[in-house]
Amino acid sequence: MNDTEKLIVQFYQSLKVRTPDELSIENISNQLSVEVLFWDRSSAVSELNGIYKVFINENLSEQGQWQDFGHEMSHYFGDGSRSVLRENYVDYCESKADYFAYHFCVPTFMLLNLEEVTVYDVMDLFNVEFNFAYRRLEMYKNKVLERKIVHAGTYN
Repeated sequence: MNDTEKLIVQFYQSLKVRTPDELSIENISNQLSVEVLFWDRSSAVSELNGIYKVFINENLSEQGQWQDFGHEMSHYFGDGSRSVLRENYVDYCESKADYFAYHFCVPTFMLLNLEEVTVYDVMDLFNVEFNFAYRRLEMYKNKVLERKIVHAGTYN
């Protein structure tokens, strides 16, 4: 497991979240005591005096909202202030947050419990959109293949 996957396992274990049906904006935000507001603008997270609020675009599908929530949770967990950062670092942080969102919304430790899972299974179980499920399953399968190659001793 990489550092992101380890962090997410520890986080979900601390909340006693073990199955896909326990993954929701409401469940996670309630346990973290983070207010979530739905509005007509881009999703974002905001902090003032240690109080966090997550803003989710109300025009997105339920799956899109969950995916955006996963992205914003990466910022919640610690990008720090980006207002003074250079543009390329901000792009890096956004890319890192996207990667985090894939693992937050579809945790590896939950995928490990599934056999012969399809993109449609991932969509249904984890309440994500097709492209998100496809990309996450692709990431997961690549990691499984990489492990097989390493364990077979053919990796140089």
